[in-house]
Amino acid sequence: MLPLSVLDLAPVGPDSSPREAIADSVTLAQHCDALGYERYWVAEHHSMPSIATSAPEVLVAHVAAVTRRIRVGTGGIMLPNHNPLRLVEIFRTLEALYPGRIDFGVGRAPGTDPVTASALQRGTSDPNERLAELLAFDQSAFPDQHPFRNIVPMPSDVRLPPIWMLGSTMAGATIAASLGLRYAFAGHFAMRNARSALALYREQFRPSNGLVAPRAMLAVTVICGEDDAHANDLTIPLRLAVVRNRTGTRAPLPSIEEAKAYRFTADEERIADEFLHGAIVGGTSRVRAGLEQLVSETGADELMLAAFVPDITERLQSYERVSQAVELENAPDDT
Repeated sequence: MLPLSVLDLAPVGPDSSPREAIADSVTLAQHCDALGYERYWVAEHHSMPSIATSAPEVLVAHVAAVTRRIRVGTGGIMLPNHNPLRLVEIFRTLEALYPGRIDFGVGRAPGTDPVTASALQRGTSDPNERLAELLAFDQSAFPDQHPFRNIVPMPSDVRLPPIWMLGSTMAGATIAASLGLRYAFAGHFAMRNARSALALYREQFRPSNGLVAPRAMLAVTVICGEDDAHANDLTIPLRLAVVRNRTGTRAPLPSIEEAKAYRFTADEERIADEFLHGAIVGGTSRVRAGLEQLVSETGADELMLAAFVPDITERLQSYERVSQAVELENAPDDT
């Protein structure tokens, strides 16, 4: 099996607080570090009561300090919300502190609603302009007459860690390919576009100083239970959370009991089904078969697993079961 990684949104469950959700994320990162997962990435979302990862760069720094070998990164930093110069300074500093262990995932969406986005963003918020400026700062590539030509992002003797372009559309694939960047596709909510987006990325890829051949990672929702029925129960809160988010209802992630008691309309069932299209949910045998099929169908170089489960113990066990299913190097023996 190819490398497996973790995408974490620090879900806030019905019996926890945002503070506790962040602490749970640290526990998850340490657990997956010990299990043999390749990367642990933190998403960026704002003003969402069910998601606590509003400052991924801060969490990345802490997680890197309390883990041993796992690569730690952002999945991702949302470019419209950040100053490119500051991003270069922050991630060069992270790379200096934890050389060879930091990933710099960037996205072009705001990661929030329009009102919150307006509070976050000042000046230009065009993500493509910000990405171009970020790369120019890192590569000292501004033209001679450019006003930023003589700005020196510190630490000046450290290059940025590997940049991954995040995306869920053909546009993101095209941008990543044209700039010679690594590409991470958000299949955990847009799996229908995954195969065509990864194919387009490989077809249009142009080698760069940082990457000579295309490198594509695919994110996928994976919830692994004791058996198929248990896994389906663990997924029900995510189904209700998706419906609530679509209708503008702001609340922590529901419990399994609350989600089971909810009566979904036919339209709501379709909304949840579409979001979870391509999700791999089941016991270890079903999950292993699903992962192998996904790799075969998409040709992804790596997979990143998202388990949006409210209870931290269940979330830890889901990742542990996956590690056993695919026989990661440090997976515990379940016999």
